[in-house]
Amino acid sequence: MTGAEESAEDLFENAPCGYLSCRPDGTIIRVNRTFEAWTGFTRDALLGRRFRELLAPAGRIYYETHYLPVLQLQGSVREIALEIVRADGTRLPALINSTLHHHESGRSAVVRTTVIDATDRRAYERELLRARRRDQEVAQQLQRSLLSGELATSATLDVDFAYLPGQNDVEVGGDWYDAFWLQDGVRVALVVGDVVGRGIAAAAAMGQLRSAIRALASTGLAPGPLLDALDRYVARHSVGRMTTVVYAELELEAGRLRYACAGHPPPIVIQPGERARYVWDGRSPPLNAVAPAGSRPQAATRLEPGGMLMLFTDGLIERRTESLDAGLDRLLAEIPRHDATDLGRLLAGVVRGVVDEHDDDICLLAARRAR
Repeated sequence: MTGAEESAEDLFENAPCGYLSCRPDGTIIRVNRTFEAWTGFTRDALLGRRFRELLAPAGRIYYETHYLPVLQLQGSVREIALEIVRADGTRLPALINSTLHHHESGRSAVVRTTVIDATDRRAYERELLRARRRDQEVAQQLQRSLLSGELATSATLDVDFAYLPGQNDVEVGGDWYDAFWLQDGVRVALVVGDVVGRGIAAAAAMGQLRSAIRALASTGLAPGPLLDALDRYVARHSVGRMTTVVYAELELEAGRLRYACAGHPPPIVIQPGERARYVWDGRSPPLNAVAPAGSRPQAATRLEPGGMLMLFTDGLIERRTESLDAGLDRLLAEIPRHDATDLGRLLAGVVRGVVDEHDDDICLLAARRAR
């Protein structure tokens, strides 16, 4: 090895920032000594792990809903604020910069990432790139028409929503909600999704996916297989790539709740007399984000009589100046501060309590099983 090669290797290993290389699915294949030292993990402990596994829970959501979509669509991401969980359990605030490199054939080859210690930096930037301005009036009308219509309700089920468009946006986005009967009065489907992008293209994609979910649900597919089928629909028709969605179905008599999340914030379950909690199972990447390693998972729990399920989009919890963990904690703390007798008032109060200024659409859907 020449002196120049030794210097290059030393620069890589002992650089003032962490370096790592990953496969397109996030599997770590190379790291430098700086990253080892900052995290407290040995190289052997890091190689072969998924990068997202090193992130705090909120960071995993941000990885799925923002980092991964932008990286796949744009080829690079800059100054993404995430928290890395060290070997001792403490957290390292970091700014992540990644570039997606390709083989000559065009296939994704490797993701090269630099990690900057952001312990002393508080102004984390968390904005997706905005699409160009489109026809504002047409897009707004299209979105309103797609979100209109009655939600599934009955004597044994109460359903309501809160929807707040971005205050500073002149374009509509792709957030949507839906609640429809799979079997009248017996089994209901509950959906919240978020299409990447803005304007009429996002609104049109949202409408297609909303209709596709209803059509797939009518065939009797469970949540995980339904998202598998929706993934194939997105790939086949080149619509809604990187969309995040949570799909749940509730059997009213038994209270059985099955759900699956494709890159979406976790559902909230509130049992009578208990504190609200997130359910973190049944998770997989956004639609058509990466080549599937297998079937998308789903999870199940029971919603007791009087229990409530809440689904929401990330606009409800994100603030530019704080971590996503803080937004998740704030949402859980806000819910018990409001009278839950009237579901619509509860949702409106929660939105007012957790949101100040915002530039992203906010969607919150809740369903409560009768006592």
